[in-house]
Amino acid sequence: MNLQNKVVLITGGARRVGRCLVENFARRGARIAFTYKTSKKDADLMVKHLYKNEVPAVAYPAEMGKLNDVAKILKDLKKRWGGIDVLINNAADFYRTPLEKITEKDWDHFMTVNLKGSFLFAWQAGLEMKKKGFGKIVNIADWAGERPYRNYLPYCVSKSGIIGLTKALAKELAPEVCVNAVSPGPVLPLTGTTNADQKKLIRNLPLKKIGSPRDIAEATLFLVEKTDFATGTVLAVDGGRLIQ
Repeated sequence: MNLQNKVVLITGGARRVGRCLVENFARRGARIAFTYKTSKKDADLMVKHLYKNEVPAVAYPAEMGKLNDVAKILKDLKKRWGGIDVLINNAADFYRTPLEKITEKDWDHFMTVNLKGSFLFAWQAGLEMKKKGFGKIVNIADWAGERPYRNYLPYCVSKSGIIGLTKALAKELAPEVCVNAVSPGPVLPLTGTTNADQKKLIRNLPLKKIGSPRDIAEATLFLVEKTDFATGTVLAVDGGRLIQ
């Protein structure tokens, strides 16, 4: 897909991996829309930066998991730019939840923000893309969706759901829409980890190094821009963590 003047919607685009995704797609000539929850200052600065570089951009506050918010965003983008061509489901939450301390609220939070939110955006945008005759959706999963680690059970299950969602949507939206996922490994330090934890992680990784948000952004760009013959794919970008 040639991204020049295409409309790309990125959920959770104000910070961290999301910010890198926004910058990468902007460099390819796309018109950029992204959502944020609490990072209004970062979002406003990003929009200002993009317009300074002659990239049309808009940021939307959104509560992941609320259909009304999704519908309003997609309706506005249809009016503003004729709808979207690419959806990147990046927004997610992540925090430690030891099994003995998990609450029902924790479970509902991860399933709503990480899984339901991605489903709602992909469902509504995917149907519009299918009607239009083309589109790309990339969901940001996690290697832990395939190999869960301890003390993050609801998070890991939500990312397993993202992988299942990707494969199911790839069937439902074919042949017009390609739906794939990128599955990151360690590209940012885990909250609460020590230098010793980081060194141990690096020692155990086949590639002996931590990745970066740019690695995820480049892999996502590949699935959107460089191939029209991949759907239902989960691309691991994890330094070899899954084969560790």
